[in-house]
Amino acid sequence: MSIKAMTKAYTASQIRDLLRNRDTNGGRAMLANLRRGIGKIPGEMPELWGIFLGGLDDALYGRNGNPSFAEWAVYLSLTLFALHQQGSAEAVHQEKISLGNAAAELIDRSKNEDEERSRIMRRFGPVITASDMQELSHHLRGMIQLFKANNVHLDYVQLAGDLFDFQYPDSRRKVQLRWGEDFYHIAKSEGDNEL
Repeated sequence: MSIKAMTKAYTASQIRDLLRNRDTNGGRAMLANLRRGIGKIPGEMPELWGIFLGGLDDALYGRNGNPSFAEWAVYLSLTLFALHQQGSAEAVHQEKISLGNAAAELIDRSKNEDEERSRIMRRFGPVITASDMQELSHHLRGMIQLFKANNVHLDYVQLAGDLFDFQYPDSRRKVQLRWGEDFYHIAKSEGDNEL
């Protein structure tokens, strides 16, 4: 199994556990801790180590004092998931909804509200053009807040895979292009050619 596949499998396992336990005191505490980790670098908050490192395969560890690509992908996916899941009675993780698909759904829901559409595009544009994980993390938070406010779901396992690839300069543009393609394909198929 590739490092990316292992990263996605681990993220899927953690998301399942978080969803299964979200209505327990321990589950709510875990989600709250993850939300406090938003905007931080993996490893910066020792209280999160068990959540995103516990059970992580040895091959995914950085071991050099810097987060590995897998650690970044898992950490960012889980913290953003915790933000998105907050206050929602239903699971916000839904398979096969990429970041681009979710952003297109936001546009579709804003029918003819130019100000809202502009706000969505102002948040999505910097995600597509981010150049490193910290910048991407900052801009993704804004998108997730919009998804949360509009009850739009996202595939957090796919996001972890995309975040893993994003860290390689050769594949970063491919990930960003795929997000853009998913966004415009959905928007176009919904009959919205004005984007």
